[in-house]
Amino acid sequence: MLTLVEAQKYSLDTLLKGVIETIVTESDVLKKLPFKTVVGNALKYNRENTLPAAGFYSVGDTWTESTQTVTAVTSSLTILGGDADVDMFEKQTLQNLQDTEAVTISSKSKAIARKFDDTFVYGDTAVNAKEFDGLHKLMPAGGKIHQGSGSTVAALSMAKLDEMIDAVKPGRPQALVMNKTMRRRIKAYYRGTSGFVQEVGEDGKPLFFYGDIPVLLDDWIVNTETIASGDYSAKTGGTGTSIFACKFGEDEKGVTGLQNGTIQKEDLGKLETKDAKRWRLKWYCGLALFSTLALGRVDGIDSAAAVVV
Repeated sequence: MLTLVEAQKYSLDTLLKGVIETIVTESDVLKKLPFKTVVGNALKYNRENTLPAAGFYSVGDTWTESTQTVTAVTSSLTILGGDADVDMFEKQTLQNLQDTEAVTISSKSKAIARKFDDTFVYGDTAVNAKEFDGLHKLMPAGGKIHQGSGSTVAALSMAKLDEMIDAVKPGRPQALVMNKTMRRRIKAYYRGTSGFVQEVGEDGKPLFFYGDIPVLLDDWIVNTETIASGDYSAKTGGTGTSIFACKFGEDEKGVTGLQNGTIQKEDLGKLETKDAKRWRLKWYCGLALFSTLALGRVDGIDSAAAVVV
């Protein structure tokens, strides 16, 4: 399985490489999320629910059989994309200042990345059958850690964050996914308690880890979530937010992107009704969760409150 970063290296199309690079640059999630190639328009698989049991036996004991329990799941591909028109007058008269065609296509690429990130969290096929289910919809019951109660959100506690991390098995999550607000809250907690030192990556950009687990930023995780009976309820209407813990990849039985082919571009040619040329960017993509143990969430977090112990 390749990430989009790796897939970009195999593209000989300069324009397409630029599209993928723009999309990856826009999204921390898409830098790390592996994609499985799907033949057809959907993937059918068995999602692991519980592991088999094991025990100790004496000589002559009757052995009991135990197997894992699974649920048959189908994850369908969706069509994400859009058309971008390049005005021919601007392309010709402004070519000494900027490549308007590249700028237009880059802008559409950013829109695709941002739409994927939003759907990665809030996608719900029950609300919009054209999109894929996101993390909130895929969240297994065993991975739900509630910070608030009833309909009232509460300040994130580090104990709840650790509880969510421990709910992801086996081993540890490969990433925590949160918005910049919650990253600031956790950083502030560290600065106030432990002399936090910000690490810097090879590209000079700041890195952030919690318990050696990388933090991926998703600006599309909002601070307006609501809860009902302590559980995530809706994207808007309140002051709450959520943090996710993920394992990635089919081998990790984790969260995995799906695609039939990678991102595609089509030159639709010049338009009849206006002096413009149209490009179409499209991506046959989706999302799968291969194990209920690979995803956790703390919801009901008061986005305006300081983090507590």
